[in-house]
Amino acid sequence: MRKLPKKQAIFLPDEWNIIEEGFHPENNFILETIFTVANGYLGLRGNLDEDFPDKNQSFKATYINGFYEEYDITYPEGGYGFAKRGEAMVNVADVKTFEIIVEGEKFNLVSSKIYKHVRKLDMKSGTLVREAIWESNSGRKIYVVFERLTCFKRQHLGAINVRIKPLNFSGRIKIVSKIDGNSSNLLETEDVRVGSGIEKFPFKTIKAYCDELNGFLMQKTKKSRLSYGCMVDHVLGFDDFQYKSFADKEKNLVVFEIEFDATKDMEYNLTKYFSYFTQRDVEEDLIEERCAAEILEAKKMGFENLLKEQREFLDIFWENADVVVKGDINIQQAIRFSLFSLLQSTGTNGISNITAKGLTGEGYGGHYFWDSEIYIIPFFIYTQPKIAKMLLLYRYNILDAARKRAKELHHRGALYPWRTIAGKECSAYFPAGTAQYHINADIVYAIKKYFEATDDLEFIKNYGAEIVFEVARFYAELGHFSEAKGGKFCIFCVTGPDEYTALVDNNAYTNYMVKMTLEFATELYNLLKEKDSNALEKLCRKIELSRDEVLLWKTIANNMYLPYNPELKIIPQDDSFIYKKRLDLSKIPESQFPLLLNWHYLDIYRYQVCKQPDVLLLIYLLRENFTFEDLKNNYEYYEPITTHDSSLSPAIFSILAAELGYLDKAYEYFVYTARMDLDDLNNNTKDGIHAACMGGAWQALVFGFGGMRTNKGVLSFAPKLPERLECLSFKVRYKGKVLNVEITKDKAFYTLLEGESIQLSHYGSSFELKRGQTKEFILAN
Repeated sequence: MRKLPKKQAIFLPDEWNIIEEGFHPENNFILETIFTVANGYLGLRGNLDEDFPDKNQSFKATYINGFYEEYDITYPEGGYGFAKRGEAMVNVADVKTFEIIVEGEKFNLVSSKIYKHVRKLDMKSGTLVREAIWESNSGRKIYVVFERLTCFKRQHLGAINVRIKPLNFSGRIKIVSKIDGNSSNLLETEDVRVGSGIEKFPFKTIKAYCDELNGFLMQKTKKSRLSYGCMVDHVLGFDDFQYKSFADKEKNLVVFEIEFDATKDMEYNLTKYFSYFTQRDVEEDLIEERCAAEILEAKKMGFENLLKEQREFLDIFWENADVVVKGDINIQQAIRFSLFSLLQSTGTNGISNITAKGLTGEGYGGHYFWDSEIYIIPFFIYTQPKIAKMLLLYRYNILDAARKRAKELHHRGALYPWRTIAGKECSAYFPAGTAQYHINADIVYAIKKYFEATDDLEFIKNYGAEIVFEVARFYAELGHFSEAKGGKFCIFCVTGPDEYTALVDNNAYTNYMVKMTLEFATELYNLLKEKDSNALEKLCRKIELSRDEVLLWKTIANNMYLPYNPELKIIPQDDSFIYKKRLDLSKIPESQFPLLLNWHYLDIYRYQVCKQPDVLLLIYLLRENFTFEDLKNNYEYYEPITTHDSSLSPAIFSILAAELGYLDKAYEYFVYTARMDLDDLNNNTKDGIHAACMGGAWQALVFGFGGMRTNKGVLSFAPKLPERLECLSFKVRYKGKVLNVEITKDKAFYTLLEGESIQLSHYGSSFELKRGQTKEFILAN
């Protein structure tokens, strides 16, 4: 069994803030990721405001969720149906970098003397605040504060406030502010998780101008032919200043130089407002106009009112989503950072989703994966269902592309891409990409859970049922009734969630999830027939769905081949898995993990070894289908051969270990999940956060230690706390009702905050709660 790595904490312990004290250039890449501010649409990587002097120790970036460039995918040996054209999130123009020049000497932390340097990501106010007291080589000392935000309520807008105070001199200060359109993307690396494949500089500047302290830059991608615009304006809190501004289209720059004579102990305030729009938001000829409207409104409000609006937005978010953990301040900090990062990362416009790295870095090309549905959407379903709905609408909006992909592979229905932005399959390695047909069922699972928790029939009628029916239609053609398997429906040559085992027959996760999909599709068909037959008939005409197809789905579901080995009393991961040589992970040097970067795929595929849970994930997701003995037997079998090379892995092990009563082990897996990015446990936080892992951290608390499950319309709980935690409390929104759950060492409390009444279950004992009522249960030791 592999031991999970541990590291010393980088940040100060704090419940609501991520704080760096001092200047730590050795951690700069990590700090840039962690100190990102984003709002689901726009993300500003947490670069130093004055730029980092050593370009090899910094990656300056600004991202727009869902804005991409295309690139050609080339193969030494191609093949029919291989992905031909990829999409990757691009690094757009930078507006967050300033030059501050004090009597000819540039503000720079690497040279000169620093008396104070503190950076704080405030998760209550949604701002990044940085304070420094700096002394130039000639002895002039200044106090400077930078405050940066991207507005949650105005997703195209952001602002940076700069305050400068001379502490021991009076003299000339110059501030240089820019729209710098020379941002570039990372080039390819040997780490398959990072490189994107697009040109380093994928833009052509088509417009650049300035007017006093206002400026605008528009660029177009060279291959996807998508335009975006960025506008800035500056408001100064003092009158006596001079400025120069110029735009250079050829150099992709708009520059503003502001100078003033500063008086000792006087504070000088500058606010820079900025707005971004893309051609995916509005028509190209409206981009400039929409940017200008945002800037005008921001200037009318002022920076302080934007801060107030940001805090009010977050007050509501935390009121619904906060998880309180007592007993370990580092865990409280980590879980709030996880939830805040999910909010920052999540697109809510129906054309964007959640990239694997959020808006903090361009690992995995800024692609969307199954991570969204299985690891992240559950958090939003039970705390912010409107956001969950928008994430599912994104899948509906790329349904036509999924239909096209299915047709390309000679199937009816829809096949969703393994990794994508706008709908194209962007995975160049089909054994661990296209072959992961389970992504279809993962999307259906999320729709099922959303509908179960919200009763949103309008969503099902207008969007959800069409996705589910097209996916069911695809699966009906993917497999066949095999005589060799007793006439059962089998699915051959697929890859399950465990990417260390590829192109196998009857992957258990896939078969079970397909069965779930076909059953749910049949249920929805019958539900719509009962609730709104006109809507059903309209949909059936649109997609040419016949009653015979639906009957076939039911027949397949009832006859699905579901692997089981009675000798081992486990679910084999696939038809061949248990016959392979079992790998002893304890004998592999830690330096060889993750295996995918140090072993050839073939050398991995021939062993019993898992990158992440596969059968165990299946048992977790479809828990009602399996006994406690099934869980225990499979956990004991698969845990020793799981490397946790995927950040998706430890959260699931934590949840299942908690149910089994292995609380110390569950807590160890949970801590690894929760602190993965803050402590850089996988040595790749520099490339961006692990968004799915953060969703997993929430699930590990709520579904693991909280013991929450949903089955047949009833919320059930079986809570238990590990020794290190004193108390856990969280809220759940379910069918329009809001429940507060509080768990201590020896008691559990359930309080209904909204809704007339709710039926719950505590360790199998059913009870009803009325609005405002609290019920208390003693927990067995």
